[in-house]
Amino acid sequence: MDIQITPRRLSGTVTPPPSKSIAHRLLIAAALGGGASTVRNVTFSQDIEATLRCMEALGARWERPAEDCVCLTGVGGAPRTFAELPRFDCGESGSTLRFLIPIALAVAGGGVFTGRGRLMERPQKPYFDLFDEKGIFYEQKDGVLTIRGRLTPGAYRLPGNVSSQFFTGLLFALPLLDGPSAIASTTALESAGYITMTLEAMETAGVSAAADSAAFAVSPAAYQPFAGTVEADWSQAAFWYAAIALGSPIGLEGLNLESAQGDMEVADHYLRLSVPGEVEIDVSGCPDLLPPLAVMAAIRQGTTRFVNAARLRIKESDRLATTAALLNTLGGQAEEGPDSLTVYGVPAFSGGTVDGANDHRIVMAAAIAATASRAPVTILGAEAVNKSYPSFWDDYQRLGGEIHVL
Repeated sequence: MDIQITPRRLSGTVTPPPSKSIAHRLLIAAALGGGASTVRNVTFSQDIEATLRCMEALGARWERPAEDCVCLTGVGGAPRTFAELPRFDCGESGSTLRFLIPIALAVAGGGVFTGRGRLMERPQKPYFDLFDEKGIFYEQKDGVLTIRGRLTPGAYRLPGNVSSQFFTGLLFALPLLDGPSAIASTTALESAGYITMTLEAMETAGVSAAADSAAFAVSPAAYQPFAGTVEADWSQAAFWYAAIALGSPIGLEGLNLESAQGDMEVADHYLRLSVPGEVEIDVSGCPDLLPPLAVMAAIRQGTTRFVNAARLRIKESDRLATTAALLNTLGGQAEEGPDSLTVYGVPAFSGGTVDGANDHRIVMAAAIAATASRAPVTILGAEAVNKSYPSFWDDYQRLGGEIHVL
């Protein structure tokens, strides 16, 4: 779907959608439990549907008694025998893929993983290095990853500067084993807030892991049924913060001001970008914030440099390249480096056509940029928002945005 947006300020109040990151974690914890759990305030985005589909392949059952509610009966966590390796269609969800790989080894003795878009191009080397060490078979060929074997209790060491998702996958899986294990990071641990969310989801299901800086001790434990609620998503709130920075009087509701979500940093970055001058922002701990922060930076007096951003090249798109292209196409000024993005402030966007690059965050960033544009903005592939925020266009129009489907 291609759309054209007529520039205008937005106004009103909006509640960001439920956190996709927390929903993934609660649903997985529920699926590993031995009974029926209920998770409320769930948005059925494409990524969440991928996680539910994969937990079903593992043997869990779920139903949807209400639009935003999932009742899920878990597999009990104990190793099970499958006639053949289960197949996991992860869609375009990197979280689903990386979380499920060690869980599949612990519960099913492996699995066959597929995906769409750029998903199967994302690096899995931290897992592969562990598999070489532990004697676990893996093969990646023609966009299909096959793994076979069983996790064993013991020590696991992996780099913390690639993705916290590898730590989350292991944290979920290791309590299912019959002995204690430990996870240690061989580098500085980035995106630690996401690991905190994982530990909180595990604790909701009655499983705890001792955390000490970049090390975690895990003992055998059974996941218990629970009732949980997903809080609002700070990473999606970031786009509305960007709209506010560009002059739209929007009120945000429903956010947890004591959240473990690392993307809560957007509130501090918004304040830094609201005054003139030179600013440097390290996005190693909040890479998903780059597109909306870059839009904020584009319409301000001063230069903004986003650093430690190499991981953004392996998202749904190469987000350093696509964010720079978005800004430059619309009349901004941005230069990408190997692991950085430099944005030079301009008075306003001039309008133009943005390739959404099948990336939900690029599409939403372009929509917010349109609120401060002197001419219409056309977005190609606007349906990409369904990956994480299916109601984005409804909220945008409710706040006064004018959208024309081409």
